[in-house]
Amino acid sequence: MKQTAPVLRALGQAGLGAVLLAAGAGHLTTQRREFQAQVPSWVPLDPDAVVLASGVVELALGTALLTTWRQPARKVLGAAVAGFFVGVFPGNIAQYVERRDGFGLDTDRKRALRLLGQPALVAWALAATRDRAR
Repeated sequence: MKQTAPVLRALGQAGLGAVLLAAGAGHLTTQRREFQAQVPSWVPLDPDAVVLASGVVELALGTALLTTWRQPARKVLGAAVAGFFVGVFPGNIAQYVERRDGFGLDTDRKRALRLLGQPALVAWALAATRDRAR
C-alpha cells in the first residue's frame, strides 16, 4: 500500500483539478444560470458577477492542482482548495433554505443531500494533496 498511496493521491489531485476546471468552465458558460441559484439572496453583489468570479477562481485552482506536485506547495494548495469549498458552502445552504432549484435539485430532500457533498470535497482536497505519511 505504501507505493500505491502516492499514486492514488496524485490521481485524486488530478481528478479534483479536472472537476474544478469543468465546474469553472460551467460557471462561465452553459451552467451560469444554474450556479446563480446557489448565490445567497443576502449577498450584496450581482449573482452573475459572483458566479463569474467563482468560476475564475475554480479555473485557477483546477489549473494549480494539475501543475503543482512538489511539497510543501502541494499541501498549501490543498488547504486553499479546501478553504474555497468551505467558503462557497453558504451558497449550498442558501439554496436549501431558500428552496432554489438548480442542477436538478428541485426538492428539499435533494438539496439536503447535496449539502453532504461539500464535506466530501473538503476531505478530497486535503487527502489528495497531503504529504506522504512519515
